[in-house]
Amino acid sequence: MLRPLPFIAALAVAAACAAAPAAADAPAPVTVEIRDMKYAPDTLTIPAGTRVTWVNRDQMPHTVTDRGRAFASAALDTGDSYSYTFKTPGEFTYFCTIHPFMVARVVVK
Repeated sequence: MLRPLPFIAALAVAAACAAAPAAADAPAPVTVEIRDMKYAPDTLTIPAGTRVTWVNRDQMPHTVTDRGRAFASAALDTGDSYSYTFKTPGEFTYFCTIHPFMVARVVVK
């Protein structure tokens, strides 16, 4: 007697895998370090869909706050991080609300 259920289950798994987006299609994540009262790099050019993570390496708290209000972190203590995925093209200038002279930019293509 044939047992069609394992075959049907295998087809369902194959279809689900084919429908899932490939991880290779997603842009690689990028890290920006906050160190010496600066964002490094201070200008970042990335493709849309890129996840950017800021990591505070300073001994004082900092924030990551977009001037256009697209994103804003809470205060990041030493070792803390904040991530944001840039889905749309454009230029995003951001700064630290605690130290407003700290300014950087992300260009999304």
